[in-house]
Amino acid sequence: MAHAKESARTLVGEVVSAKAKSSVSVSVVRVGAHPLYGKYIKRTTRLLAHDEENAAKEGDIVEIEQCRPISRRKTWKLRRVLTQAAGA
Repeated sequence: MAHAKESARTLVGEVVSAKAKSSVSVSVVRVGAHPLYGKYIKRTTRLLAHDEENAAKEGDIVEIEQCRPISRRKTWKLRRVLTQAAGA
């Protein structure tokens, strides 16, 4: 019996670097409670994402989805640009 394909994991973040060809660096912010004190703290993670059409620019808010490994550090691909940076 065939199973329906599960949708890939998606995250939303800001493009912090778009200098490389077909790649963008995306900063993803997570907010969670401190395990002992309970205070909410921000954690940021920088992920490399594959951008085939070079559509994203620095400052854009983008949605990325998990995919097969494309290179050593690149296991995400650009799904779509949600909002473009001001002045673009």
